[in-house]
Amino acid sequence: MIALGLILLIIGFIVKIPILWTIGIIALVIGLVLFAAGALGHAVGGRAHWY
Repeated sequence: MIALGLILLIIGFIVKIPILWTIGIIALVIGLVLFAAGALGHAVGGRAHWY
């Protein structure tokens, strides 16, 4: 999710499409929240570990 957010941010910035920029920011924030929750030991998406 973090990588997707970064890619959308870069594409939105280069191509000057504001909706991609906005979606990229949202995806990046969601990815960072999920990463933080997983790093703190909370189950993410109903799973404690992803293999």
